[in-house]
Amino acid sequence: MFKRVIMSPTRNALPALALVITTLAASSCSAEQSANAQPEDQKPAPLSAAASDPNTLGWMEGFPPPPEKLVMQPDSNYFSFPKLRWTVCHLRELLPTEQVSRGLGAPAPLEYAIDDGIDTVTFTPMGSDTPMTWEESLSVNYTDGMLIIHEGKIVYERYSGCLNEAGKHGAMSMTKSMTGLLAEILVAEGTLDDSALVTTIIPELKESAFGSATVRQVMDMTTALDYSEDYSDPNAGIWIYSAAASPLPKPKDYAGPNGYFEYLQTVQQAGPHDEAFAYMTINTDALGWIISRVSGTEVTELLSERIWSRIGAEQDGYMTVDAKGIPFAGGGLSAGLRDLGRIGLLMLNGGVINEERLFPASVVERIRAGGDKEKFEKAGYKTLEGGSYTGMWWVFHNDHGAFAARGVYGQTIYIDPKADMVLVRFASFPEAKNAYIDPTSLPAYQAVAEYLIGTR
Repeated sequence: MFKRVIMSPTRNALPALALVITTLAASSCSAEQSANAQPEDQKPAPLSAAASDPNTLGWMEGFPPPPEKLVMQPDSNYFSFPKLRWTVCHLRELLPTEQVSRGLGAPAPLEYAIDDGIDTVTFTPMGSDTPMTWEESLSVNYTDGMLIIHEGKIVYERYSGCLNEAGKHGAMSMTKSMTGLLAEILVAEGTLDDSALVTTIIPELKESAFGSATVRQVMDMTTALDYSEDYSDPNAGIWIYSAAASPLPKPKDYAGPNGYFEYLQTVQQAGPHDEAFAYMTINTDALGWIISRVSGTEVTELLSERIWSRIGAEQDGYMTVDAKGIPFAGGGLSAGLRDLGRIGLLMLNGGVINEERLFPASVVERIRAGGDKEKFEKAGYKTLEGGSYTGMWWVFHNDHGAFAARGVYGQTIYIDPKADMVLVRFASFPEAKNAYIDPTSLPAYQAVAEYLIGTR
């Protein structure tokens, strides 16, 4: 019940970090790209949300936990379902991390105006003739946390699974939107030139595919990279990337790159840049390097300095790092539900929160305007037709002007300006691909937005 309040790409031995990179680092959209095809009919149905609840299954419970209930290193399966429903709230127990500090001041309180009518809001999922209620959709989508803010007040808040009010949950690729926001701020302030070639900022990337790309092409993921996240191919770039990104000790015979930055220097170009949108996590790793170089501050510290310590956050966030302590800018953030609600309010209000402007209004205006729809269309996301991508944010171009941060397994900060609504969801859906979740989620968000408009 909900309540308020790698080292070697062998099939038989996927090391833990390889699996993490193919989930945290594998973007919600790269996953969606292949997921617009429906799941294979022969796949066994996963455990339901209730049956797979980590509290029900008893992961890591006991003193000590019994062997069959352990979720730990160096096992490589802690991101497999149903263990992942525990893991998404406990990444810090499995991987090294850096703090995203909220500072020392008291948190800024959020007002409440709980609306009990939201649970009975009804919508029809895409491709279905059967209506569903909002409350039913929560368990269908394996929701761990749901927060809705309307007109500046929390109207809905629920926790389940591994998450409670005091907990933190993996944001997955929503991390990219935090990195992109920092970049857009630096662009608006004149610290970062988004028309500059990456090589003029990071000379170390001169011989890589990024060297000939502009900063904006990296920010909008219109780079042309010889990189594949085809997990069935043992020679795909994802495996080299995963091995490089691992913070665990490398094998004695390991001769590949060590860390995100070394790996980026090896990525080669595949065709001309700026012809099509192609969602690849390594773009965000490159952007993290860019903003760190121009600001003189690493991503975790910059996020704290410019955003986290100024939004009245209740909790520190944290971000996973590689073996050299470089933050995983593409997917490593974990945070509390209400603090991501504050991020949503900041974006909804054009850079203002708690009556303080944190960055120019042009930052959000630029994001809301979206990217190139024609380039985005070439990627073929059937659940996001008519959308675009810019500054590491998803723009829906619907009648409500909605835009979002998104991550695998159902993470989202969904901002609806017309409804004056921010929605934050943490989830641990059995499949990483958001294309499996969107047919239920997106109509549900729209229905709640329209319901809230009607309550004004």
